[in-house]
Amino acid sequence: MEKVKVMIVDDSKISRTMLKGSLAKTNFEVVAMAKNAAEAVKFYQEFSPAVVTMDMNLPDADGIECSQRIHDIDPEAKIVMISAMKDASLVARGRDAGISAFLQKPVNTNDLIDTLMILCQNRAGKVAVLRESYAKPFQRALQQGLFSLVGVHSEISLELEDRRFLDVSGIAVIIGLTGYPVGRAIVFMSNETMKKFCMIMLDKDSLDDVTDEEASDSVEEAANIIVGRGVSNINDVFKDKEIRITPPGTICGTDIRIASPKLTTFRITAKTRIGDINMNIGFAEGE
Repeated sequence: MEKVKVMIVDDSKISRTMLKGSLAKTNFEVVAMAKNAAEAVKFYQEFSPAVVTMDMNLPDADGIECSQRIHDIDPEAKIVMISAMKDASLVARGRDAGISAFLQKPVNTNDLIDTLMILCQNRAGKVAVLRESYAKPFQRALQQGLFSLVGVHSEISLELEDRRFLDVSGIAVIIGLTGYPVGRAIVFMSNETMKKFCMIMLDKDSLDDVTDEEASDSVEEAANIIVGRGVSNINDVFKDKEIRITPPGTICGTDIRIASPKLTTFRITAKTRIGDINMNIGFAEGE
């Protein structure tokens, strides 16, 4: 999926490097870094970024004047002022210059990405940002977790789930996500796959040696580990508003329907030699 282009304008090489590092694991791609206003105007025309981060103090102009020059080129330009100062006068002057948002140094990664996501929703789409920054870490966690827990390789896919419900026959482990964004993860598979999963995980000799309770408990424990890894992957990027998981709840049966109201939901499928192992990951809308 195409990434959202960002230009960083800051006279400090350290600040430019830190901001670029903050965006390295997200759906935002730094396509240009300018150290002064002249470079900023030149690079904006050359790279057409979707959003610009702007320092206040530049050697050849201040950030407000630089922003005005960019707006002369593109009146729809999205600019985020990132400055050591954030007083009312500066914000008022920045608003007059068309600056969209203001962050104060040292800026934390979560606030930066949240701000860029809000500004770029029309260009990138919230679904695209949720997919790249939030759903994909769970995709990696599922694939890596299956290999480390039961030694199975998988072909993995990720797609948007348009339905407002999930139908399950077998086992479903439901784990809530708290923090930002709020949501929930469901790991589910068929009864046959559950038994095979447990047999490998507990090193049983045959499926006949696996009890229903062992099978259910094994999948619940594995789901808790995998979802926890996914959350850790996200928290590596979003340092301050950390996501946490709630204790798992497990449902077993046939023709189970689980509602997903007001969630933007993705379905992750791992195709393995023991059957399909799925994760349904949903994030609250309007966050």
